[in-house]
Amino acid sequence: MLDSITSLDLLGADILTTLLFLPSLGALLLLAVPAEAKQAIRAMGLLFSGATLLVSAKIALRFDPATPGISGFRVDYPWMESLGIRYQLGIDGFALSLVVLTTLLTFCVLLVAAGQDLQRFKGYVVSFLILETGMLGSLVALDTILFYVFWEVMLVPMYFIIGIWGGKRRIYAAMKFFLFTLVGSLLMFIAILFLAIQHQKTTGILSFSLLDWMNAAKSNAWALTPGMEALVFGAFALAFLVKVPLWPLHTWLPDAHVEAPTGGSVILAGVLLKLGTYGLMRFALPLFPNATMKFTPLIVGLALVGVVYGAWVAAAQKDMKKLVAYSSVSHLALVVLGIFAGNAEAAAGAIYQMIGHGLTTGLLFMLVGVLYDRRHTREMADYGGVARQVPVTTTLFVIATLGSIGLPGLNGFIGEFLILAGVFKVNVVWCAIAATGMILSAIYMLTLIQKVFWGPVTQPVNNGLTDINIWEFLGAMPLVAGIVILGVYPGPVLDLLKPSITFVLEAARLHP
Repeated sequence: MLDSITSLDLLGADILTTLLFLPSLGALLLLAVPAEAKQAIRAMGLLFSGATLLVSAKIALRFDPATPGISGFRVDYPWMESLGIRYQLGIDGFALSLVVLTTLLTFCVLLVAAGQDLQRFKGYVVSFLILETGMLGSLVALDTILFYVFWEVMLVPMYFIIGIWGGKRRIYAAMKFFLFTLVGSLLMFIAILFLAIQHQKTTGILSFSLLDWMNAAKSNAWALTPGMEALVFGAFALAFLVKVPLWPLHTWLPDAHVEAPTGGSVILAGVLLKLGTYGLMRFALPLFPNATMKFTPLIVGLALVGVVYGAWVAAAQKDMKKLVAYSSVSHLALVVLGIFAGNAEAAAGAIYQMIGHGLTTGLLFMLVGVLYDRRHTREMADYGGVARQVPVTTTLFVIATLGSIGLPGLNGFIGEFLILAGVFKVNVVWCAIAATGMILSAIYMLTLIQKVFWGPVTQPVNNGLTDINIWEFLGAMPLVAGIVILGVYPGPVLDLLKPSITFVLEAARLHP
């Protein structure tokens, strides 16, 4: 099946190009399908997202973890050659892990959507397929202009997903999401242009290639003054930290999550936030090693505040979706802490936590959506004692919760353990503060479970709740499987990540 899918590479192109544009091809073909033909739209959405998942699986099976640098399945063609811009793609173990996560979550979201009664269903499916291309492009693009194009492409479909299929305050939330992320992106674009000009001045070659830039940074060919390096690092870091989002740049996230439809929340938490931490490791650290060391105390301080603040505010929430949203602020701050700890254990834990958080939080948002579709409320007080009415939903919710709080045997434990082990080597106080956030996480997540599912039925209307349907169940099960597999068998993923982590830390002049 994998061979039959990938033998149809687009126009004879490479497998990475096929991966990128297969979802967009599906979106383009869907434009010719009548909006009333929901069955055909559902089938095409699942076909193209499923085929993209299979392509990512084939890449994973063919990928050699020993491949040096970011050179797996390299693609390099002229694009705007006079401007030094190329169609340059590549992948390493780090990017590959997020590529598989992206294709899996997109397919699961469209599986769940297949069983929902959504207005403008064709537009919904088209938006997610275009969004998938933007996310995948951001992960495999090695030309910084190409990366920026895909980075900006992501904003448009997510803006419409929130703004059209969201809640009552959807326009406000969509605009806030768009403006926050756009401002940071524009500063990054200015920094990209500056670095390309600087590269031409010092090497005589106009290039936007990340690989060329890494070589220039490693040999100090750019000759950046400390002030210049601090400014360009700040521009890149701001764009990525807004996307994470790290405290105090997080205020757009709860609004976006609360107003977004279920699928939007799954992708937003599962993939888009990870692109911020991906950008930090792929661009900010290796390109600006001196500025990285200079600003590490500041970013670590913000991350520690974010870990505790996100957990504390989550514990105060009465809305299930807001609670999970603020938990993401805390968990992603822990990832940032792991990245800037500067050693292999913490970095491996950070990436593992990125993958695990995508699975657990994606599943949590999916199941909150299941309950909301039946009761049209997310307030915990409106539930209580519903485990008997919805036993399958309850079971899945408990698994997602236990994975989120780091129960041994599930995915969250591996990532959190590695982060804390790495941070402990650097600073015991940092480790203690981070552990405090994890303790709070267990408190608010288990409280959520207790209030919603256990105890007496407090609302008579809840006696009529129906359990998860077949489409929702099919969409949830791959995430459940991932949570368990990553918890009991982390070795293959850690082996996949090890060369990438060494490469990044060496480029950033840190000790791997």
